[in-house]
Amino acid sequence: MSERPVVILTALDLEYDAVRGELRDLTTRVHPAGTRFEIGRLGPNGPLVALTLTGKGNLPAGTLTERAIAQFSPTAVIFVGVAGARQSNVALGDVVVATHVYAYHGATSEDDGTRARPRVWETAHNVDQTARHVARDGGWLSRLPADASVSRVHFGPIAAGERVIDSRTSPDALWLREHYNDAIAVEMEAAGVAQASHLNDSLPMAVVRGISDPADGTKVAADRAGWQRRAASRAAAFALALAAELDSNPPRRPGQHHDAAPPVAPVNVTNSASGNARVGTQAGQIFGGVWINSSDSSPSGDVLALLADLRTRLDQARSTRRIEEAVVQAALEEVDAATDAARQKQDGRLRIALKRLSGLISDVAEFAGHLAAITSAVKGLS
Repeated sequence: MSERPVVILTALDLEYDAVRGELRDLTTRVHPAGTRFEIGRLGPNGPLVALTLTGKGNLPAGTLTERAIAQFSPTAVIFVGVAGARQSNVALGDVVVATHVYAYHGATSEDDGTRARPRVWETAHNVDQTARHVARDGGWLSRLPADASVSRVHFGPIAAGERVIDSRTSPDALWLREHYNDAIAVEMEAAGVAQASHLNDSLPMAVVRGISDPADGTKVAADRAGWQRRAASRAAAFALALAAELDSNPPRRPGQHHDAAPPVAPVNVTNSASGNARVGTQAGQIFGGVWINSSDSSPSGDVLALLADLRTRLDQARSTRRIEEAVVQAALEEVDAATDAARQKQDGRLRIALKRLSGLISDVAEFAGHLAAITSAVKGLS
């Protein structure tokens, strides 16, 4: 896949259906471990979205988030679903966007009582700013049914644990009030998603929740009244508007420059040689990778250097299990065949090997550009 999607994850089928109903041209991709992703586009010119169902709980949510990141190298990850309200000003059907996520079950049990050991992940500033822009703009409301009541968007902490909270007086509810009294919603998956995103170079992550119950003992009645489905559709509407905005203005990740370098006028470079001297490499401004083979500066030498670099990258992908073992092994065999053909100057055999190689790994984002460079170098042999 040459285009990097936005990954959207949900825990419940009704949350999944709320997102899926807005996507078009759906295709399915199955992870080697069996996880199914549906890939579709948000409108004719919108972003590509990879959607999957995690099930309930932080552990499966974190595991499948990691799996989605390895599979797609996404521009961002958004978890979409329903939640219980923890503040009186947050109403049924309102949307909550996490400013940070608490893993509220962390604690130590000692002789004199239980003491909180909080863990928290903060939403990246640029993602938070983008979400607030989407809320102010209000365009996301157009995705809701015409008869839908007005939904407000709240920004604040979300508490993620391992139990459904449907009380204001249970031990868990009292624990939340004592240690996490600024949380505006409570749910069961955000901590796993936040941790997985944090471990992947702080990948941009957002948690968007629709309020389906007030977490006060009335959850069953709220569910019977249809608030889960309505809350899920509102969270999906906001999350898809956020996905479109993040895709059109991708957040900067650590290590990236704040701004692209300004364009610079072309520079003409002229080298001259006399006697027994010769010009080996001549370049003005160079953008992207550069491969120089000191023993062979011919076009075939460029191809060999590119193939050697691709082999190294494939070995790295295998060692980190970013790609299925069988795919890596087949790709390495084609790299060897292409390398041998390049050395023997057998153009036809070389092109066939590259075509097979492209069929194996051209849809993996980290290899697409490298394959294009090899193909360009091979055309230079003609």
